[in-house]
Amino acid sequence: MIPGTSPRPADVPGRQKSGATSDAVGERLQKALSRAGLGSRREVETWISAGRVIVNGKPAELGQRVTSKDKVTVDGKPVVASRLFPTRQTTIGYHKPVGEICTRKDPEGRPTIYQSLPQRDQARWVSVGRLDINTSGLLLLTTDGRLADALMHPSHQVEREYAVRVLGQASLDQLKALTTGVTLEDGEARFNQVVHVGGTGINQWYHVVLCEGRQREVRRLWEAVGLTVSRLIRVRYGNVLLPRDKPAGRWWELGPHEVAELYRLAGLEQTKEKPAAERPRRPLKRRVPAARTPARRKPR
Repeated sequence: MIPGTSPRPADVPGRQKSGATSDAVGERLQKALSRAGLGSRREVETWISAGRVIVNGKPAELGQRVTSKDKVTVDGKPVVASRLFPTRQTTIGYHKPVGEICTRKDPEGRPTIYQSLPQRDQARWVSVGRLDINTSGLLLLTTDGRLADALMHPSHQVEREYAVRVLGQASLDQLKALTTGVTLEDGEARFNQVVHVGGTGINQWYHVVLCEGRQREVRRLWEAVGLTVSRLIRVRYGNVLLPRDKPAGRWWELGPHEVAELYRLAGLEQTKEKPAAERPRRPLKRRVPAARTPARRKPR
């Protein structure tokens, strides 16, 4: 059970749940909906309890199992079987540029990361954390909602590494405070590691590592010790590094070994795919890129 989820009622042997298939087959409804990227398992469980999820025309129950033959709706909207039970999960990396936001739609009309991502038949990209509009660098996105949820959960302590340019060089006292703990408005926070990697004049570069993803946490930590961040780039998430040959605005599919290590870091068992002979692999469809602003200069 993923930490933070509520315990599930035990199945009663020989009992058939309304609108469900036998407990010997299928998959738990909350797990399937979470993997489809609709929400965390805990969120989905609250939807089921509130009667928002319908299976085969009847209100769903916690612990109910479903198969690809069952008809599932959430708030009256059908969830297609290929989204609940995809034959192949995909995880990609994306080099987010400054100026893009991580929401699917923006009322202000600003560009979003999803406008640059490949099309995936019936599946929905779920981002592993977010980067604010002024932060660039590595974003992981997956069609497996449970993987995204587990990688972001603080209990798994998955490392995030950032390259940070600050105005001025940190003193020994400031560096000590950043690694031992600083009180922010939402609690104490700290970096696991801070390394000075050089700079020119007032612009100094550091690499920092932390294992959580609170909103603007990296910037707020530096501000708490009196230093201003002028540029921020995520260069690593877990075992995945931002490739030097991937310019801003480009995505790439992760290799099988990288993906397997992500599942290990998340404490999950990777879903086994069907043999290639049984399921033809459909290539990801590239979107026509939107017009972009001129490329920004690389950090000095």
